[in-house]
Amino acid sequence: MADRYLSFTGTAPGRFLTRRFGLPQPAPLRRWSPEHPALDGDVLHLTAGRTELDLPSAGMTLVTAAERPAAVVLDATGVRDVDALAEVHAALHPVVRSVAASGRVVVLGTAPDPADHHQAAAQQALEGFTRSLGKEIGRGRTVNLVRLTDAAAAGSTLRFLLSPRSAYVSGQVIGVGTGTGPVTAPDDPDRPLAGRTALVTGGARGIGEAVAGTLARDGAHVVVLDVPAAEADARRVAERLGGTALALDITAADAGARIADALPDGLDVLVHNAGITRDRRLVNMGADRWSPVLDVNLASVVRTTDALLAAGAVRSGGRIVATASIAGIAGNAGQTNYGASKAGIVGLVRSLAPRALDEHEVTVNAVAPGFIETRMTAAVPLFIREAGRRMNSLAQGGLPADVAETTAWFAHPASGAVNGQVVRVCGQSLLGA
Repeated sequence: MADRYLSFTGTAPGRFLTRRFGLPQPAPLRRWSPEHPALDGDVLHLTAGRTELDLPSAGMTLVTAAERPAAVVLDATGVRDVDALAEVHAALHPVVRSVAASGRVVVLGTAPDPADHHQAAAQQALEGFTRSLGKEIGRGRTVNLVRLTDAAAAGSTLRFLLSPRSAYVSGQVIGVGTGTGPVTAPDDPDRPLAGRTALVTGGARGIGEAVAGTLARDGAHVVVLDVPAAEADARRVAERLGGTALALDITAADAGARIADALPDGLDVLVHNAGITRDRRLVNMGADRWSPVLDVNLASVVRTTDALLAAGAVRSGGRIVATASIAGIAGNAGQTNYGASKAGIVGLVRSLAPRALDEHEVTVNAVAPGFIETRMTAAVPLFIREAGRRMNSLAQGGLPADVAETTAWFAHPASGAVNGQVVRVCGQSLLGA
């Protein structure tokens, strides 16, 4: 459904009225397209604290001065005490206003050190700084914090965050380099998943269809899995993408074994996207609404992941990406079942990620969508829908493509240093951390 408010604010009367009454002023977001695959302009590289970090270029020109940069990267890994935080202010204060519309600010830090409370205080301060700047910067610009352990392995993450692919990702804290898995530079940067097989559950429609399309764009042979009732839609999507359809109830006890049988050569990317809602307040929620949501959204993910890893069906260097939700992070009235299932995904990812990497050389991460424009959100009552669209720093809903691009970043062969992360694709929702 079209966002008429967003369109209205782009007109002269809309700009006047929104300024006059202090209403949200969303800016059209610059997203990836074949015609515009990158941001236009230079990346301004600044430093705060004592550091000698050698950054990968991420395919963009790094400069030390620019009048109107497309992005700013601030290296704050050398900030080790409170006094050094003044250098963060001094670096960004003069330039933040000059960042182009739909531009990017990426702050680089390190993990707080439990053995050094001065360093821990300063590095944790960067999180509050980054999230706050994201809420005030406006004009479709995003701000994120990347905590580095291995700067050399940060190429895919910087490439994602400094591109139109990350248009709806803001206010996030992303760890890179802890427990690094295989990091492989693709032969063709435009088709990094060429020669790889990706399976997307719930891939026949909505976000799943967008994920399947984006992975196929990046070169993967995509297996579109959906329930037997959606087999016709799954086949339609698979045929369009040159992939394969697999009709299967993901909640079946033998779903993992059946997937492994259908893919005897294994798979490289496993995307757990299938999900359902059965909303009611807890006092009105019977077991017939609780159990299916937990089974589809969480139990099936646990069972099939365990089965596929045990069978060796996810190849070394593989990627598992699960779908959480901000409802599992911040909670949502009428969704105790859904919130529980999505919070469970967060727990699964954080626990499984280090073991899957050690035992199988497979990374495990999650996307956590916020308000995404789908047929489901289009059916939400008008005023609730409008509130959902505006309650984030970008003041608009996201698109299925935003979730798909984040999934593709996790799936990238050079993203082996990204593991155990839960990244919200929510335009920096005002709900939740």
